[in-house]
Amino acid sequence: MGAVTRPGIAGLTWSALQVLTSGGMDMMELGRTGTRVSRLALGAMQMGGATSEADAIRILDRYVGAGGSFLDTADCYEWWRRVGSRGGESEELLGRWMRAGNRRDQVFLATKGSAVPEYSPALWDADGNPDWDLARRTFAGAGADTLRHALDASLRRLGTDHVDLYYVHVDDLSTPLEETLEALAGLVSAGKVRYLGWSNVRTWRLERIRQLCERHGWPAPVALQQQHSYLRPKAGNAAAGIVGPEQWEYLRLHRDLQLVAYSPILKGIYDDPAKRSGHWMMESYEGPDVDARLAVLGEVAAEVGATPNRTVLAWLLHQTDPSVIPLIGPKTPEQLDDLLPALDIKLDAGQLARLEAAGA
Repeated sequence: MGAVTRPGIAGLTWSALQVLTSGGMDMMELGRTGTRVSRLALGAMQMGGATSEADAIRILDRYVGAGGSFLDTADCYEWWRRVGSRGGESEELLGRWMRAGNRRDQVFLATKGSAVPEYSPALWDADGNPDWDLARRTFAGAGADTLRHALDASLRRLGTDHVDLYYVHVDDLSTPLEETLEALAGLVSAGKVRYLGWSNVRTWRLERIRQLCERHGWPAPVALQQQHSYLRPKAGNAAAGIVGPEQWEYLRLHRDLQLVAYSPILKGIYDDPAKRSGHWMMESYEGPDVDARLAVLGEVAAEVGATPNRTVLAWLLHQTDPSVIPLIGPKTPEQLDDLLPALDIKLDAGQLARLEAAGA
């Protein structure tokens, strides 16, 4: 898809804006689309929920000021923060921020659909804690009408006529893929979506999706948003949303599918051994491989004068086979400030080789 002209800064096209915003953060091509985005993406999941509006605006302004352009949200963010919420708070906040500064055409905007659970008072207990088991059983899914209505609602909240990237947030095994893909193709044809993506999906499903798109002439996904970090998932890990060896190899062979890595620093556990101990995020990684990886990470971090969290981000930014776009989700402006220096960390070939080879 070529350059799209949208109302914005002096009527500039997205391609022209890419040139203007590439002075700070490095830019890279998204898959094989020809569209360039910043190497570091910013997740807005907590904005409007755990992160106050004032802090969210500071984070967004600092990220864009540093040359960032790739914003990520979803229609379900953050329903679990408030009893009775139906999600959408993050999208609404981003919409206000973009309107206030006429910023829509300064950013590459991604959102997601399919993961809002069916409303029920039982989604929260008496203390306001979410029931994730119930939520996962009642996700909206990726039916054609569901996605069309979900996207229209997202566009209203975001205050825009299109998003640059639209993901199926949670792979829906109960809806025929043909139904989902034909509906998504219609959203692209209508100009409401530029590119498509998928998240939390197994490799065999990705291949099936790509085959169906090729057969029917539907637009194929160009982005895969999965959990990916320096620690490797333990043997037998069954999570569909974590990149394992098979999926990594698939991405190496299909370079038109861009990996966008969520939770790249695993909630910040690399900097804090006490936080790692018993943290739920570690359940997918525990084992002898972890200690070996962390030991080498600590050595390299000391050599480059950086924290382990920053070094992990730098390692991800150095990946080329395949390339990775880390998706950070700072809760506070201070957390963003702590992570941005990772952009300037240079790892030499020897350090990269040691980091890659580390493990049990």
